[in-house]
Amino acid sequence: MPGAVPPDAPEAAAGAPVADAPAGENTAGEAPAGEDAAGQPAPAQPAAAEHLDRPLPEGVRRRVVGIAADALGGLAPADLPASLRQYAKFTPARRAKYAGTALAAALESEPAFRVRIAERLRLGQPDLVKALEAGTVPGAADPMDVAAAAYLIRPTGWSRLVAEAGELVERAGAEGMAAEATRLVEKLQAELAELRSQARADLERQRVDAEGVRREADSLRKKVRSLESDTRRAQAEVRRLQSELDAAKALTAAERSAAESEARRLRHRVSELETALEAGRRSAREGRTVEEMRLRLLLDTVLQSAQGLQRELALPVSQLHPADLVEAVVPSSASPHDVARRALAEDDPALLDQLLAIPQVHLVVDGYNVTKTGYPALPLEQQRIRLLGGLAMLAQRTQAEVTCVFDGQDLDVPVIMAPPRGVRVRFSRTGETADELIRRLVRAEPQGRPVVVVSADKEVADGVRKAGARPVASVLLLNRLARA
Repeated sequence: MPGAVPPDAPEAAAGAPVADAPAGENTAGEAPAGEDAAGQPAPAQPAAAEHLDRPLPEGVRRRVVGIAADALGGLAPADLPASLRQYAKFTPARRAKYAGTALAAALESEPAFRVRIAERLRLGQPDLVKALEAGTVPGAADPMDVAAAAYLIRPTGWSRLVAEAGELVERAGAEGMAAEATRLVEKLQAELAELRSQARADLERQRVDAEGVRREADSLRKKVRSLESDTRRAQAEVRRLQSELDAAKALTAAERSAAESEARRLRHRVSELETALEAGRRSAREGRTVEEMRLRLLLDTVLQSAQGLQRELALPVSQLHPADLVEAVVPSSASPHDVARRALAEDDPALLDQLLAIPQVHLVVDGYNVTKTGYPALPLEQQRIRLLGGLAMLAQRTQAEVTCVFDGQDLDVPVIMAPPRGVRVRFSRTGETADELIRRLVRAEPQGRPVVVVSADKEVADGVRKAGARPVASVLLLNRLARA
């Protein structure tokens, strides 16, 4: 900010009267500066030819801007320069931050505005202002406050006070910088000493490490020499073993040749023995044929004698026996539909026992239909294991053919299992249900063979019944397995 005052600018005391400055604030009974004893504006006095020979010190400028920013809110908008009216509603801190340059320029170029700010300062720090107007500087006052107040009040010698404050600030800054430089030098010297100590320690450690590396290198060289010696011995041993291997191969070749010669001799001997054996068998067959011929002639003679006796006695040939006249079910033609004509319940295990007692009966079981009826809470694998175990025991006791069918559509991976003894296990193919596989098994049986199908599915029961099989409920098999 420029520090010189134009020669024709009026002094602070010759500014316009401040409207909001209260009367009687002067304790000595004197009229405020710029007014006479009657309170009327005093005539303008020529300004002293004082000016700053260098820019206002930065610390003093910030203090002046801060005072003006604080006082700006107490002035009427009409008393403000046009460049500062937009900042009137800002807080003092925001005015100092955003309007600092404008405030400094207005204080320098608008004497009336500077006088109003000076009057605000007079109200806030009356003792300091009176001392400056009297030409004295309070010893305990901050040089920055003294310089800022002198710049605003403009008493006689104000430029000297501002210059002295700038020199004090610069001297204090220089002393601070010198102290900081001294402290920095001491810190750098301490760091340098520490780095030197660390360098000496690192050097010593590297010397120790180098000694250890040298000793390790010596040890490695010894190991390399030892390994080279072992390698030479191993190579000599390999050459010796190679010669022994060649000799063993030659011996083996000779033994193989001798063994092949012996094998040819033995095969010739075996051929001779087989020829002799075949000749012996032929002789035995010829002797047996003669004996059989004699027996056949004797038997023919006996039969012809019996037939001649039958013709002589005129005895009729009878093919009918009394028991053949009794009406009953012949075992060879028995059907599962001929069983359980007595009053047996559909879930009575005795009914299944009667069906499995039929000769050549085939028991076909709808696996998941039975397991989900008896123990649905178990996993499918456990259901299969439990059912097949019971069917294996049933097949062992009844000697019946048993086939258990499961639905293959529920399988995520192939089932690896060992079917129990006496039980045939089948899974339906992809796209085929277990019911269709059961019907195909029934149709594959020959006409007249007894087939019993265990399933609670009504559609399965109707289909196998039409094919000639006997359907029974799943609960019947479960009761029979539980009884076993």
